Amino acid sequence: MTAGARSRVTILAKSTAVSVTPVRPGKTYPLSILDRSMGRHTVRLVFYYRFGTWLDPVKLKESLSEVLSYYPAMTGRMTRQGEEEGGGWLVKCNDAGVRMLEARADATLDEWLRSASDEEELELAYWEPMGQDPFLWSPFYVQLTEFKDKSYAIGLSCTHMHADPTCAILFLHAWADIHRRLAIVFPPFFHPPAFLPRPSPNPVSPLLSLKSITTSSVNTAAAVSSVTFLFSSAAVRRLIADCSASSASPFDALASLFWLRIARASHVKGGATAQYLTLAVDFRKRMQAPLPFGFYGNALFLSRASANLEAGWGSVADEVARHVEGMQEEDLWSAVEWLHAHSSSGGGEPFRMYGPELTCLKLDHVPVKSVEFEPGVGPEHVACRVGDVEGEGLIVVMEAPASAEKGEGEGDVSLARMVVLTLPTELTTELCGDDDILQYGPTIAFPPKA
Repeated sequence: MTAGARSRVTILAKSTAVSVTPVRPGKTYPLSILDRSMGRHTVRLVFYYRFGTWLDPVKLKESLSEVLSYYPAMTGRMTRQGEEEGGGWLVKCNDAGVRMLEARADATLDEWLRSASDEEELELAYWEPMGQDPFLWSPFYVQLTEFKDKSYAIGLSCTHMHADPTCAILFLHAWADIHRRLAIVFPPFFHPPAFLPRPSPNPVSPLLSLKSITTSSVNTAAAVSSVTFLFSSAAVRRLIADCSASSASPFDALASLFWLRIARASHVKGGATAQYLTLAVDFRKRMQAPLPFGFYGNALFLSRASANLEAGWGSVADEVARHVEGMQEEDLWSAVEWLHAHSSSGGGEPFRMYGPELTCLKLDHVPVKSVEFEPGVGPEHVACRVGDVEGEGLIVVMEAPASAEKGEGEGDVSLARMVVLTLPTELTTELCGDDDILQYGPTIAFPPKA
């Protein structure tokens, strides 16, 4: 919250949610090198739901305890492995539970969605960073916030070391399945050896090598803020048609549009034009031996795309499409091997993965509309934020909730998308008034305070 502003969210109670089924004694779960590389970042989600008879806090806590039985690593605590074991992080699955908060918001859901700022939204997903003793620290926090009209926000925050955004959203999906007394659609899959590095004498990853050098040189004093744009299916169809790319997907059209508009705004304000865009793509299903969608942990691969921004929107969209399609599993393994060698050679604390260059996270493969705690009722709105984003900023492209289609009539809603920006505050404000974006009629939610 801004200094001097009164919070509209009141924390009523703090407790610990534990699983109903104890974990066998001695069970552990080592974090992979991809997990450990995300040590500087957090994931914070908020799913908003209108009043419904199934949204009872007592029953929500009961179903949370049930679903936690499927996620023993979530309820554990972190400790360092010995040097002979590699010195990485290890989760002791000791049934310590996840921290849970109950809160009340001094607004109806509609009032909140209409008036809350990006800072206020984070009050619905409580987070505490790791303290001096990691073994006492909960890597996950769950928050239930009741609005004045009995609507609810369900917030989840966690360390990115435990879960990438895909994993975190699928946990909420599993909780909703259990709450409705259904089988989990995307059950968690725990497989620590999934990203064990292969022997490699001289692994190479130019992007990660550059990040490891430039992280400490970023101006961390620069203020960043966020805003969310919701595009209906009709708007996305217009975007695809207008960009005139040879075969653009919704992601290609939106990622290239915001890349171009951010680059223009940066240039006008005296900054460098972002000729490069780092694309963060989930590799669970892109591997030769695909991992189950519910794979627990991190499976993101970061790769730098370049484009001639003067060649026009269609050309840039085509380049984004070509780059995503051309990502190879061998490139992912090169990154894994480089991270392992960097860590083994005394690389020190994790460096920033989201930055300092402009980054775009492709998240539109993850179903958010079907996270239903009440049968047939999806979220009214969804928030997804990544913590410790600095430098040029972050673009997140994800599936939009069904509410993005209001006023569009019936029909296919599968193209509706949401774009979450985290940028230097001046740029965030600039993009909120950008005519090239606003011509598609997006709903703007949670902008920074003026």
